[in-house]
Amino acid sequence: MKKFGIGLLSAALILGAGTTVFGAGNSENSDKANFGRMLPMMEEMHPDLSTNELREMYKDCHGDGGMMESKTSTSL
Repeated sequence: MKKFGIGLLSAALILGAGTTVFGAGNSENSDKANFGRMLPMMEEMHPDLSTNELREMYKDCHGDGGMMESKTSTSL
């Protein structure tokens, strides 16, 4: 019974550490939102706006103090 408990505790520790490392690795990858990646979708959703107007909209939403600001978004 003692070996089973130690094995279970070890498995939980290994899985917990692996989950933490995986989560930290995902927030630092190059898959961040940026204007260049969003532009095609924004042009499709707002065909009547110019590129400069779309850039301003992106800054308002994702820039400093923007409503969609997060640690994974990049500012222009």
